[in-house]
Amino acid sequence: MNVDQGSDFTPGPLLAGIQTPKDLKNLFVKQLVDLSDELRQYIIDLVSQKGGHFGASLGVVELTVALHYVFNTPVDQLVWDVGHQAYGHKILTERRNRFHTNRIYKGLSGFPKRSESPYDTFGVGHSSTSISAALGMAVANRYKQLNDRHHIAVIGDGSMTAGLAFEGLNHAGSENANLLVVLNDNCMSIDPNVGALRDYLTDITTSHTYNKTKDKIWELLGKISRFGPNAQDIASKIEHAVKSSLLKQSNLFESLKFRYFGPVDGHNVVRLTQVLNDLKDIPGPKLLHVLTKKGKGYKFSEEGNETLWHAPGIFNKATGEIIKVSPVSPQAPKYQDVFGHTIVELAEQNPKIMGVTPAMPTGCSLNIMMKAMPERAFDVGIAEQHAVTFSAGLATQGMIPFCNIYSSFMQRAYDQVVHDVALQKLHVVFCLDRGGLAGADGPTHHGNFDLAYFRCIPNMVVSAPMNESELRNLMYTAQLEKNNFPFSIRYPRGQGVMPEWRTPFEEIQIGKGRKIRNGKDIAILTIGHPGNFAVEACATLKKAGVDAAHYDMRFAKPIDEELLHEVFSKFKKVITVEDGTIVGGMGSAVIEFMADHNYHAEVKRLGIPDQWIEHGEQTELWKECGFDAEAIAETAKEMLFERQLEGVKSR
Repeated sequence: MNVDQGSDFTPGPLLAGIQTPKDLKNLFVKQLVDLSDELRQYIIDLVSQKGGHFGASLGVVELTVALHYVFNTPVDQLVWDVGHQAYGHKILTERRNRFHTNRIYKGLSGFPKRSESPYDTFGVGHSSTSISAALGMAVANRYKQLNDRHHIAVIGDGSMTAGLAFEGLNHAGSENANLLVVLNDNCMSIDPNVGALRDYLTDITTSHTYNKTKDKIWELLGKISRFGPNAQDIASKIEHAVKSSLLKQSNLFESLKFRYFGPVDGHNVVRLTQVLNDLKDIPGPKLLHVLTKKGKGYKFSEEGNETLWHAPGIFNKATGEIIKVSPVSPQAPKYQDVFGHTIVELAEQNPKIMGVTPAMPTGCSLNIMMKAMPERAFDVGIAEQHAVTFSAGLATQGMIPFCNIYSSFMQRAYDQVVHDVALQKLHVVFCLDRGGLAGADGPTHHGNFDLAYFRCIPNMVVSAPMNESELRNLMYTAQLEKNNFPFSIRYPRGQGVMPEWRTPFEEIQIGKGRKIRNGKDIAILTIGHPGNFAVEACATLKKAGVDAAHYDMRFAKPIDEELLHEVFSKFKKVITVEDGTIVGGMGSAVIEFMADHNYHAEVKRLGIPDQWIEHGEQTELWKECGFDAEAIAETAKEMLFERQLEGVKSR
């Protein structure tokens, strides 16, 4: 799609008049109800045809409108945690006319992004960063004596399970900075929330006595405010006492020295504006607990599966039918589904196998094991560090945990991999889903670095399957008792290449690649799924009279030295291909081997360059980075053509 093409989506009359948040302030408070309805409908209209994250943005429509109505953004700085919910924010901040390009190649990012707009105060995509970021902004502005600025972090209850959120809360309570944390409580992240915090928030939410008394407290606050400067302190003590007595427990947030307010109906935009206006005048760290529903205002998402409606793709807005293209021939499965079914097969054979994921059981397909073997599969919530160290603890007791984390999220638990798993040489199998360029979610979700950042860790096996059968065999190999050390298997988002993928398990010798094709002119070395691009490239080259050899390395560490001796003994032209950064990746390992053994050859590394790659379809990004089938073939031709020219010149 041409991103410069005008939008075919017509906003309602109130929304049509809103280009910036300043325009909002021309409306009466009661008009915000209709504006919220129009904004919600605009999101439904657009996402139903273009795809994207859906439920989260519908759930915060009223909150988004209220925040921009009350606060002076972007002077007042608003930070959205993760950013799945920020569609309404983008539409209200000068981007409505371009929002049809959301998540499209060269179009708007699906997440808040500092380079895109001054209203996007902090780049997000991973969870639980908002409180720390907003606190940093608040402290910096306090230092600069810009004391009239407000700093608001909007964080979901799912994101609150990560340790980083509590680190931010703990620090904020001691700084007395001008910070408002809005806890968007919808009892969901992508999959249903788990853990004690969920139960704690539910207790607060469902306390009828407390909720009945809350309005009386607000009335009391208003009356007391007339009696002098100590009124806020008095009100704080009264409110704290009432909460403690009614809830029969201390308030978690107030124990961290936050003023706690709520719970408040997050879909009552008029009430939200009143509350936010009141909170503007209260200094120091505050937390507003807002109750919302994912998918609010769209019948089929409200009544349907919330996980499904998180990002449903294209759908019929009238019927709620999610539109999928029916294939005419058998299709290859998604790699994640191969993982999900294979781990169950292996666990049926090996009682020591357990599954662990941080809040992505549906995305990584561990939900299949959770259903089949609930006592052996664990969703630990958005807590990647805990997932890794929890897996390490399981391993110390003789279990074999398969810890499944998206490649980009594994970055958050790197220390735990190094310190808690690799240093102790524990038998933990890391399955890194979404390895490589992930697509429309963009740079926050691309899994560019895992081959490089795992390759440098002692005791770590680093592998990537070329197809579904290889994934099954690597998983089988990784759980064998003799391979009792850290083992990583990375695979991409999306489909594989084998419709008939349920192949018998076969052990793969660790550190051994395989020769896919003999050749005499040039060698192509691949790791992982891009090996399939090389197969296509070799066929193209053959038609052009080029005889290319193709080797599937399978392991970036330990690398197959026997195979590399063969390659550098036979070829002076070598191409390496990987869906990962070329800095420190498999190609770097090949060059290191060449240097260590005094071989001399021309080596061209194809992969993700040393720069940030934006969002788009995977095929678009592979092409942009120059390692799709066409690029591999063209690189081979260029290298061989240069050799021929050199031969002519020498004569």
